[in-house]
Amino acid sequence: MTQPSLGFVLAFLLFSLLFLSNSYKLWFKTEVYYRDLHNSLTNERTPHPFRNFFLKRLQHKASWLFWQKAFSLVGIVAVVGMDIVILMAYIA
Repeated sequence: MTQPSLGFVLAFLLFSLLFLSNSYKLWFKTEVYYRDLHNSLTNERTPHPFRNFFLKRLQHKASWLFWQKAFSLVGIVAVVGMDIVILMAYIA
């Protein structure tokens, strides 16, 4: 296996940080995260494909929150795991 380039490692870690930042907002600033998402989808000036699909999901807040946090946990484990693998491949 070849060593990944520094640019790839930095880009990967940047996207991981973006995901972890959104996960932090979901878990610890839930009301603000939910309100921002809802406001973004109800803003008619901003084009969003599948707007009605996502708004329908947001109507049932408790269900939406449960599934978002469940998938977030899976995502956090996957992202942190891949960060470790990428860093190990770069260092080795």
